[in-house]
Amino acid sequence: MMPTRRTTLALLLSAGSPAIAQQSRPQRQPQGPSLSAPRTLMAGAMATAFISRAPANARLAISRPADPPEAAIVASPLGQATVLSLPAPGEVGSYEWRLLGEADGKPVILLRQPLAATTPAATLAAPARVARGNPLPVRGIGPNGDRDRVVLVKPETPPEAQGPNFFPAENVESTLEAPVEPGIYELRYVMDAPLTGPRVLARREIVVE
Repeated sequence: MMPTRRTTLALLLSAGSPAIAQQSRPQRQPQGPSLSAPRTLMAGAMATAFISRAPANARLAISRPADPPEAAIVASPLGQATVLSLPAPGEVGSYEWRLLGEADGKPVILLRQPLAATTPAATLAAPARVARGNPLPVRGIGPNGDRDRVVLVKPETPPEAQGPNFFPAENVESTLEAPVEPGIYELRYVMDAPLTGPRVLARREIVVE
């Protein structure tokens, strides 16, 4: 029995139906983790990385390219976070972001991305003279790492010297209280980054009268 025109049309329509077409499509393979982060950054600055589909117990790290998986300059567990900030090393050079996982109890590199740390610099602004014990408006801009400080100290003291200070990562402007002892002081921007520790990037002389 020869098929009629109506039967042939019905067969063609059923062949193009969504259900049949869906069965013929290849299934998508599960996607692995992803990492997006800056590739160039001022040494000592904070950088934010975006991570998705990371496995449990994953860590984000900054390392030297030739370092083994267990070696990291700075690292932090991800937990449930998909956005994480780390301080760049204070030394100029080539590094890499790493997303680390675990296999047989040992760290393994899941993803890596190059990171170039450029020369750090800072600027300071403040009145050149201030009366002792009076407010001193100050502005300091630099890498703005989470441990950087703008501090007022005596000249010739070491980079870690303490005095009236504020953290530019929180606010680049602040008001310090001038010392009660008159004399010549030094306003400093002190970067405190991985690999370098405290390092003075900028200085400005302040006379306390």
